[in-house]
Amino acid sequence: MDTSGWIDIQINGFGGVDFSTADLTLDAIRSMTQALLARGTSAYCPTLVTCSPEIYARNLPLLARAMREEDLKEHIGGIHIEGPFLSPVSRGAHPERYLAKPNIKMFDEWQRLAEGGIKILTLAPETEGAAELIRHVVAQGVVVSLGHHMADDDAIARAVDAGATLCTHLGNGIANTLPRHPNPIWTQLAEDRLNAGIIPDGHHLPDSFLRVAWRVKGRDRFIATSDAAAIAGLPAGPYSYMGNNVELETSGRIVIRDPSGDGTATLAGSGSTLADCMAYLAKLGDWTPDDLIQVGRRNPARILGVTI
Repeated sequence: MDTSGWIDIQINGFGGVDFSTADLTLDAIRSMTQALLARGTSAYCPTLVTCSPEIYARNLPLLARAMREEDLKEHIGGIHIEGPFLSPVSRGAHPERYLAKPNIKMFDEWQRLAEGGIKILTLAPETEGAAELIRHVVAQGVVVSLGHHMADDDAIARAVDAGATLCTHLGNGIANTLPRHPNPIWTQLAEDRLNAGIIPDGHHLPDSFLRVAWRVKGRDRFIATSDAAAIAGLPAGPYSYMGNNVELETSGRIVIRDPSGDGTATLAGSGSTLADCMAYLAKLGDWTPDDLIQVGRRNPARILGVTI
Protein backbone atom coordinates (compact mmCIF):
# COMPACT_ATOMS: atom_id res chain seq x y z
CA MET A 1 0.00 0.00 0.00
CA ASP A 2 1.28 3.45 -0.93
CA THR A 3 1.82 5.30 2.36
CA SER A 4 3.54 8.35 0.90
CA GLY A 5 0.47 10.56 1.27
CA TRP A 6 -2.81 10.65 3.20
CA ILE A 7 -4.67 7.37 3.73
CA ASP A 8 -8.46 7.64 3.71
CA ILE A 9 -10.46 4.70 5.07
CA GLN A 10 -13.81 5.99 3.80
CA ILE A 11 -14.31 7.28 0.26
CA ASN A 12 -17.73 6.74 -1.30
CA GLY A 13 -16.59 8.15 -4.62
CA PHE A 14 -15.14 11.31 -6.13
CA GLY A 15 -15.48 13.50 -9.19
CA GLY A 16 -18.73 11.86 -10.29
CA VAL A 17 -17.50 8.30 -9.76
CA ASP A 18 -19.71 6.37 -7.33
CA PHE A 19 -18.72 2.98 -5.93
CA SER A 20 -22.36 2.13 -5.22
CA THR A 21 -23.94 2.54 -8.66
CA ALA A 22 -24.43 0.25 -11.63
CA ASP A 23 -22.31 2.35 -14.00
CA LEU A 24 -19.02 1.89 -12.13
CA THR A 25 -16.18 0.82 -14.45
CA LEU A 26 -12.51 -0.04 -14.06
CA ASP A 27 -11.58 3.02 -16.08
CA ALA A 28 -13.66 5.20 -13.75
CA ILE A 29 -11.90 3.73 -10.71
CA ARG A 30 -8.58 4.42 -12.40
CA SER A 31 -9.40 8.05 -13.23
CA MET A 32 -10.79 8.68 -9.74
CA THR A 33 -7.68 7.18 -8.14
CA GLN A 34 -5.48 9.46 -10.20
CA ALA A 35 -7.59 12.46 -9.19
CA LEU A 36 -7.20 11.55 -5.52
CA LEU A 37 -3.46 11.04 -5.93
CA ALA A 38 -3.17 14.51 -7.44
CA ARG A 39 -4.91 15.85 -4.32
CA GLY A 40 -2.64 14.09 -1.83
CA THR A 41 -4.50 10.83 -1.08
CA SER A 42 -2.07 7.99 -1.79
CA ALA A 43 -4.30 5.13 -0.58
CA TYR A 44 -7.96 4.76 0.24
CA CYS A 45 -10.79 2.35 0.98
CA PRO A 46 -13.50 2.38 -1.68
CA THR A 47 -16.73 2.40 0.31
CA LEU A 48 -19.99 0.79 -0.74
CA VAL A 49 -22.95 2.28 1.07
CA THR A 50 -26.31 0.61 1.57
CA CYS A 51 -27.50 -0.46 -1.88
CA SER A 52 -29.34 -3.19 -3.75
CA PRO A 53 -28.11 -6.81 -3.78
CA GLU A 54 -27.45 -6.41 -7.50
CA ILE A 55 -24.97 -3.58 -6.89
CA TYR A 56 -22.97 -5.64 -4.37
CA ALA A 57 -22.94 -8.57 -6.81
CA ARG A 58 -21.73 -6.36 -9.66
CA ASN A 59 -19.29 -3.97 -7.97
CA LEU A 60 -17.49 -6.13 -5.44
CA PRO A 61 -15.88 -8.33 -8.14
CA LEU A 62 -15.00 -5.16 -10.05
CA LEU A 63 -13.26 -3.70 -7.01
CA ALA A 64 -11.50 -7.01 -6.44
CA ARG A 65 -10.20 -6.79 -10.00
CA ALA A 66 -9.07 -3.20 -9.41
CA MET A 67 -7.10 -4.37 -6.38
CA ARG A 68 -5.11 -6.69 -8.69
CA GLU A 69 -4.29 -4.04 -11.31
CA GLU A 70 -0.64 -2.99 -11.26
CA ASP A 71 -1.39 0.73 -11.32
CA LEU A 72 -4.15 0.53 -8.69
CA LYS A 73 -3.29 -2.14 -6.16
CA GLU A 74 -0.92 0.03 -4.11
CA HIS A 75 -3.59 2.72 -3.78
CA ILE A 76 -6.55 0.61 -2.62
CA GLY A 77 -6.17 -0.43 0.98
CA GLY A 78 -9.25 -2.64 1.10
CA ILE A 79 -13.00 -2.35 0.63
CA HIS A 80 -15.18 -0.67 3.25
CA ILE A 81 -18.82 -1.82 3.46
CA GLU A 82 -20.98 0.79 5.21
CA GLY A 83 -24.37 -0.80 5.71
CA PRO A 84 -26.87 -2.25 5.18
CA PHE A 85 -26.90 -3.37 8.82
CA LEU A 86 -27.78 0.09 10.14
CA SER A 87 -30.41 1.69 12.36
CA PRO A 88 -33.43 3.12 10.51
CA VAL A 89 -33.51 6.13 12.86
CA SER A 90 -29.84 6.96 12.20
CA ARG A 91 -29.54 5.90 8.57
CA GLY A 92 -28.83 9.41 7.26
CA ALA A 93 -28.72 9.30 3.45
CA HIS A 94 -28.73 5.47 3.32
CA PRO A 95 -31.90 4.23 1.54
CA GLU A 96 -34.22 2.62 4.06
CA ARG A 97 -35.58 0.03 1.61
CA TYR A 98 -32.21 -1.73 1.50
CA LEU A 99 -31.48 -1.84 5.23
CA ALA A 100 -31.15 -5.35 6.63
CA LYS A 101 -30.46 -7.25 9.83
CA PRO A 102 -26.89 -8.52 10.31
CA ASN A 103 -26.49 -11.66 8.25
CA ILE A 104 -23.41 -13.90 8.28
CA LYS A 105 -24.36 -15.68 5.05
CA MET A 106 -24.79 -12.33 3.28
CA PHE A 107 -21.41 -11.08 4.45
CA ASP A 108 -19.66 -14.29 3.45
CA GLU A 109 -21.10 -13.99 -0.05
CA TRP A 110 -19.84 -10.39 -0.28
CA GLN A 111 -16.38 -11.49 0.83
CA ARG A 112 -16.39 -14.26 -1.76
CA LEU A 113 -17.34 -11.76 -4.47
CA ALA A 114 -14.64 -9.39 -3.24
CA GLU A 115 -12.03 -12.17 -3.22
CA GLY A 116 -11.30 -11.43 0.44
CA GLY A 117 -10.88 -7.71 -0.21
CA ILE A 118 -13.33 -6.42 2.39
CA LYS A 119 -11.30 -4.87 5.23
CA ILE A 120 -13.88 -2.75 7.12
CA LEU A 121 -17.56 -3.35 7.91
CA THR A 122 -19.69 -0.59 9.45
CA LEU A 123 -22.82 -1.69 11.30
CA ALA A 124 -25.22 -0.62 14.04
CA PRO A 125 -24.42 -2.60 17.19
CA GLU A 126 -27.99 -2.67 18.52
CA THR A 127 -29.34 -4.54 15.49
CA GLU A 128 -30.40 -8.15 16.01
CA GLY A 129 -27.49 -10.52 15.42
CA ALA A 130 -24.81 -7.80 15.43
CA ALA A 131 -22.55 -9.40 18.06
CA GLU A 132 -22.56 -12.75 16.25
CA LEU A 133 -21.67 -11.11 12.95
CA ILE A 134 -18.92 -9.05 14.60
CA ARG A 135 -17.27 -12.16 16.03
CA HIS A 136 -17.55 -13.90 12.67
CA VAL A 137 -15.96 -11.17 10.56
CA VAL A 138 -13.30 -10.18 13.10
CA ALA A 139 -12.12 -13.81 13.04
CA GLN A 140 -11.46 -13.25 9.31
CA GLY A 141 -9.31 -10.20 10.00
CA VAL A 142 -12.00 -7.67 9.08
CA VAL A 143 -12.24 -4.47 11.15
CA VAL A 144 -15.73 -3.82 12.51
CA SER A 145 -16.75 -0.20 12.93
CA LEU A 146 -19.81 1.13 14.75
CA GLY A 147 -21.87 3.64 12.78
CA HIS A 148 -25.35 4.92 11.94
CA HIS A 149 -26.75 3.70 15.23
CA MET A 150 -28.49 4.68 18.45
CA ALA A 151 -27.03 1.90 20.58
CA ASP A 152 -27.17 2.12 24.37
CA ASP A 153 -24.22 1.45 26.66
CA ASP A 154 -24.91 -2.28 26.88
CA ALA A 155 -25.14 -2.77 23.11
CA ILE A 156 -21.91 -0.84 22.55
CA ALA A 157 -20.16 -2.88 25.26
CA ARG A 158 -21.35 -6.15 23.68
CA ALA A 159 -20.09 -5.03 20.28
CA VAL A 160 -16.68 -4.07 21.64
CA ASP A 161 -16.44 -7.29 23.63
CA ALA A 162 -17.19 -9.15 20.38
CA GLY A 163 -14.31 -7.37 18.64
CA ALA A 164 -15.45 -4.00 17.27
CA THR A 165 -12.53 -1.54 17.34
CA LEU A 166 -13.59 1.50 15.33
CA CYS A 167 -16.30 4.17 15.09
CA THR A 168 -17.43 5.37 11.66
CA HIS A 169 -17.57 9.20 11.45
CA LEU A 170 -18.16 9.61 15.20
CA GLY A 171 -20.55 12.47 15.93
CA ASN A 172 -22.30 12.03 12.57
CA GLY A 173 -24.62 9.40 11.16
CA ILE A 174 -26.80 9.68 14.24
CA ALA A 175 -30.23 11.04 15.16
CA ASN A 176 -30.46 14.83 15.36
CA THR A 177 -31.91 14.68 18.90
CA LEU A 178 -30.12 12.69 21.63
CA PRO A 179 -30.60 12.17 25.37
CA ARG A 180 -28.43 14.53 27.38
CA HIS A 181 -26.71 11.53 28.96
CA PRO A 182 -26.05 8.75 28.48
CA ASN A 183 -25.95 8.84 24.71
CA PRO A 184 -23.98 6.92 22.06
CA ILE A 185 -21.46 9.69 21.41
CA TRP A 186 -20.35 9.97 25.04
CA THR A 187 -20.18 6.18 25.40
CA GLN A 188 -18.01 5.72 22.31
CA LEU A 189 -15.72 8.56 23.33
CA ALA A 190 -15.27 6.96 26.75
CA GLU A 191 -14.62 3.45 25.41
CA ASP A 192 -10.84 3.16 25.25
CA ARG A 193 -10.96 0.11 22.98
CA LEU A 194 -12.60 2.12 20.18
CA ASN A 195 -10.67 4.16 17.63
CA ALA A 196 -12.62 7.17 16.40
CA GLY A 197 -13.08 7.92 12.73
CA ILE A 198 -13.65 11.68 12.48
CA ILE A 199 -14.61 13.94 9.55
CA PRO A 200 -12.71 17.22 10.18
CA ASP A 201 -13.94 19.07 7.09
CA GLY A 202 -15.31 22.12 8.91
CA HIS A 203 -18.92 21.13 8.19
CA HIS A 204 -19.65 17.81 9.85
CA LEU A 205 -18.45 18.69 13.34
CA PRO A 206 -17.88 21.87 15.35
CA ASP A 207 -14.34 22.73 16.34
CA SER A 208 -15.18 22.06 20.00
CA PHE A 209 -16.09 18.45 19.20
CA LEU A 210 -12.88 17.94 17.22
CA ARG A 211 -10.87 19.18 20.18
CA VAL A 212 -12.75 17.03 22.71
CA ALA A 213 -12.38 13.90 20.56
CA TRP A 214 -8.67 14.66 20.13
CA ARG A 215 -8.12 15.09 23.86
CA VAL A 216 -10.11 11.98 24.77
CA LYS A 217 -8.89 9.59 22.07
CA GLY A 218 -5.37 10.98 21.80
CA ARG A 219 -2.85 10.63 18.98
CA ASP A 220 -3.21 6.90 18.58
CA ARG A 221 -7.01 6.52 18.39
CA PHE A 222 -8.09 9.59 16.38
CA ILE A 223 -8.43 8.82 12.65
CA ALA A 224 -9.19 11.56 10.15
CA THR A 225 -11.31 10.57 7.15
CA SER A 226 -13.06 12.53 4.43
CA ASP A 227 -16.22 10.44 3.86
CA ALA A 228 -16.01 11.92 0.36
CA ALA A 229 -19.19 11.63 -1.68
CA ALA A 230 -19.29 10.76 -5.37
CA ILE A 231 -20.11 14.39 -6.17
CA ALA A 232 -17.07 15.70 -4.29
CA GLY A 233 -14.80 17.54 -6.69
CA LEU A 234 -17.69 18.60 -8.95
CA PRO A 235 -19.01 22.17 -9.38
CA ALA A 236 -21.44 23.47 -6.76
CA GLY A 237 -25.09 22.89 -7.51
CA PRO A 238 -27.99 20.43 -7.18
CA TYR A 239 -27.40 16.70 -7.73
CA SER A 240 -29.10 13.37 -7.27
CA TYR A 241 -27.08 11.26 -4.83
CA MET A 242 -27.94 8.04 -2.98
CA GLY A 243 -31.54 8.40 -4.11
CA ASN A 244 -31.82 11.90 -2.66
CA ASN A 245 -31.93 15.39 -4.13
CA VAL A 246 -28.90 17.07 -2.60
CA GLU A 247 -27.11 20.39 -2.84
CA LEU A 248 -23.34 20.69 -3.15
CA GLU A 249 -22.68 24.13 -1.72
CA THR A 250 -19.79 26.36 -2.73
CA SER A 251 -18.24 25.68 0.69
CA GLY A 252 -18.09 21.95 -0.11
CA ARG A 253 -20.93 21.03 2.24
CA ILE A 254 -23.40 18.48 0.83
CA VAL A 255 -26.92 18.48 2.26
CA ILE A 256 -30.30 16.87 1.80
CA ARG A 257 -32.70 19.76 2.27
CA ASP A 258 -35.31 19.22 4.99
CA PRO A 259 -35.62 15.42 4.57
CA SER A 260 -37.75 14.99 7.71
CA GLY A 261 -39.98 18.04 7.24
CA ASP A 262 -38.81 19.70 10.45
CA GLY A 263 -36.68 22.38 8.80
CA THR A 264 -33.34 20.62 9.32
CA ALA A 265 -30.78 19.65 6.71
CA THR A 266 -29.08 16.25 6.73
CA LEU A 267 -25.48 15.95 5.56
CA ALA A 268 -24.92 13.46 2.74
CA GLY A 269 -21.21 12.76 2.79
CA SER A 270 -18.43 15.26 2.29
CA GLY A 271 -17.30 17.40 -0.59
CA SER A 272 -13.73 17.44 0.74
CA THR A 273 -10.58 15.40 0.21
CA LEU A 274 -8.53 14.21 3.15
CA ALA A 275 -5.96 16.89 2.29
CA ASP A 276 -8.72 19.49 2.78
CA CYS A 277 -9.53 17.93 6.15
CA MET A 278 -5.91 17.94 7.26
CA ALA A 279 -5.58 21.59 6.24
CA TYR A 280 -8.63 22.38 8.38
CA LEU A 281 -7.13 20.60 11.40
CA ALA A 282 -3.83 22.42 10.87
CA LYS A 283 -5.68 25.74 10.88
CA LEU A 284 -7.16 25.00 14.31
CA GLY A 285 -3.68 24.95 15.84
CA ASP A 286 -4.10 22.00 18.22
CA TRP A 287 -2.34 19.53 15.91
CA THR A 288 1.41 19.58 15.19
CA PRO A 289 2.69 18.51 11.76
CA ASP A 290 3.59 15.12 13.22
CA ASP A 291 0.14 14.83 14.82
CA LEU A 292 -1.40 15.36 11.39
CA ILE A 293 0.73 12.58 9.93
CA GLN A 294 -0.33 10.35 12.83
CA VAL A 295 -4.09 10.84 12.36
CA GLY A 296 -4.08 11.05 8.56
CA ARG A 297 -1.51 8.40 7.69
CA ARG A 298 -0.13 6.19 10.47
CA ASN A 299 -3.41 5.49 12.31
CA PRO A 300 -5.45 4.60 9.20
CA ALA A 301 -2.56 2.44 7.96
CA ARG A 302 -2.57 0.58 11.28
CA ILE A 303 -6.33 -0.01 11.02
CA LEU A 304 -5.67 -1.60 7.63
CA GLY A 305 -2.86 -3.75 9.04
CA VAL A 306 0.06 -1.76 7.65
CA THR A 307 2.89 -0.48 9.82
CA ILE A 308 4.71 2.67 8.66
